[in-house]
Amino acid sequence: MAARLSLLEEHLSCPVCGDIFRNPVVLKCSHSFCEECLQKYWKEMENPLCPVCKKECSSEEQSLSLALKSLCDSLQNGGENIRSDNNCQLHGEKLKIFCFDDKQLICVVCYTSKKHKGHNCYPVEEAVPDLKSEIQAVVYTLKNKLENKNTAKMCHQSWVEHIKGQAQFAEEQISREFQKLHQFLDEEETARIATLREEERQKSEVMQEKAEALTRELTTLSETIVVIDKEMEVDNITFLQNYKAILNRANCTFPDTEDTQVVSGALIDVAKHVGSLKFKVWEKMHEFVDYTPVTMDPNTMSTKFTLSDDLTTMTYCDERQSLPDNPERFLNVGVLGSEGYSKGIHYWDVEVGDNDNWILGVAKESIPRKKQVKMEPQSGLWIIKHISGKYKACIKSHILIKVDESPQVIRVQLDCDKGEVTFCDITKNTTLYTFKDKFTEKVFPYFNSGSKSCPLRLFVAGKAKTS
Repeated sequence: MAARLSLLEEHLSCPVCGDIFRNPVVLKCSHSFCEECLQKYWKEMENPLCPVCKKECSSEEQSLSLALKSLCDSLQNGGENIRSDNNCQLHGEKLKIFCFDDKQLICVVCYTSKKHKGHNCYPVEEAVPDLKSEIQAVVYTLKNKLENKNTAKMCHQSWVEHIKGQAQFAEEQISREFQKLHQFLDEEETARIATLREEERQKSEVMQEKAEALTRELTTLSETIVVIDKEMEVDNITFLQNYKAILNRANCTFPDTEDTQVVSGALIDVAKHVGSLKFKVWEKMHEFVDYTPVTMDPNTMSTKFTLSDDLTTMTYCDERQSLPDNPERFLNVGVLGSEGYSKGIHYWDVEVGDNDNWILGVAKESIPRKKQVKMEPQSGLWIIKHISGKYKACIKSHILIKVDESPQVIRVQLDCDKGEVTFCDITKNTTLYTFKDKFTEKVFPYFNSGSKSCPLRLFVAGKAKTS
């Protein structure tokens, strides 16, 4: 039956597309084609030709073949059912063999044909277990990928939460710092206005007292004039008898002074209050604001540490912190400064106090973060360390640094242009050690600590001063 079906399909196929006719039309030359295929074929032709015999024809000469269309529709609907059985479409035999090379079911006749000669072919019963094992292996790989993707998704989700936490912390820290600034400015504004009001009060009181004194003098003077005028209205003998007293009253009532005279400094010293006001406030703010030339970068910090809110103090802890494993983060030890340097001179001071296990210095930007490296310049570390009571400069053969008394504050000075890293005890103003090298890339401050009781703290530079 399959062989007959194949032969039938061959005679009911469009010469243009090779598929079973769809809406078949017949030309005058008796050749049939799909209506759509014929229109596409004629699209670029000025004089339509039959695709098979090349005879001239026209669209008016074509006609829909209803019988042929009905036959093709029946073949397409019934062919699906015929193909769905377990028989070979070419030979009508049962499909009992699987060809591994072509990955298809075949019959015994197919197996003996040239097409499958030399192919790896096995009975269905033997092929299925091997093929299922192969698919299971693929599925196992897919499941592993799915699990990895789920793990990655959870990891990225935790990163999202961490990023939100970072943003919230930073926002709160910014708000706290600006609240302090706002409070300082509010208090400074209140104090300066109060000073201005006090000067206004004092100088207004002085002027008010002078005005009141003048008022009293005006009253007395007016009264004196009235009295003298009356005394001058008397007869001549009486006037002459009282003349001397009248004259004394007129001349001695008030001292001979300028009533409009005002002492120096009577007005408000406006220049003192508003002159260069912003600069004066900024200058005073220096006494309020602390400054550290370096801060620590929490994104590089190993999970064995915690940092203070202002990013200036690192503390070693026993339990690892839950932090994202981003590329910048050290796997085991250390934290970098937030800013790297490639030129110029830079320095920062670190309070080590009684910490008996610390490492300080600089590290190159490309230093590996996820594996242990040797503590030496060849690895990109220019550092000194204090462990077990000894101070050492970390090179291939560690150099012992002699100190009379344990430093409390270590200054690290970096000269990128000269290629020097110098460590000093700033309390005694002595140099502990200097590395001399050539920096080929940006370097960052490096900090590490193993003391649980005493953190490392970046030394606050104190109150900034202006010259």
